[in-house]
Amino acid sequence: MKTVLVTGANKGIGFGIAKHLGLSGWTIIIGARNQERAEKAISELQSLGIDVAGWVNIELADLAGIEKAALEVNEKYPEVSLLVNNAGIPGDMSVDSLHTEISVIRETLEVNFIGTFVLTKALAPLISKNGGRIINVTVPSEISPYWHPLAYVASKAAQNAMMGVMAIEFEQQHTPVEIFSVHPGPTTTDLNGNMSLPGFHDIETVGQKMAELINDSKCHQGEFLELYPIVEEG
Repeated sequence: MKTVLVTGANKGIGFGIAKHLGLSGWTIIIGARNQERAEKAISELQSLGIDVAGWVNIELADLAGIEKAALEVNEKYPEVSLLVNNAGIPGDMSVDSLHTEISVIRETLEVNFIGTFVLTKALAPLISKNGGRIINVTVPSEISPYWHPLAYVASKAAQNAMMGVMAIEFEQQHTPVEIFSVHPGPTTTDLNGNMSLPGFHDIETVGQKMAELINDSKCHQGEFLELYPIVEEG
């Protein structure tokens, strides 16, 4: 049995990933912070014949809640062999760096980096026991001249650093966990206000491409992979 926990799976890219992994044979666990939205996503997935084991309340801003969620995963779903760290917040994408509030920087880092780290740390022993993988949905650390909201990019750069360090340590310590990062590329979602410009893709396309990558039977330890790179505007 292949069982995956996808955070932020009730909508957007997370839902697309959960859907296409489910269609390819994975059992899905929804990570979400709202019961109503989680149950709606479960109903939609099950209507497609996808095996959904349940949902776990994961609020990345609540560190004690993350630890509680990790205990629940260990108790209810000990077969989990894949964690997809997809959930996150955008910060304020409407302002430049000098007009970004410190409170926004702090909140975005606390959710996207610290929250993701705490969840990864809490679930790593289970993933290791099952010889599994951890995948981060992220963006490049290199700054694009076309799209560069400071709080969001900084939080994802920290997440990329976490991935790189863990990958080296897993190899050095012979820990049976593979970790890598994936940049879906420009995608029309709620996170960016449903932005749709040349070079953007939809959730369906990205979800299917992500599932194909996850199922490709290749080792991607420590890699940063781009499904669709950010393209030049205009």
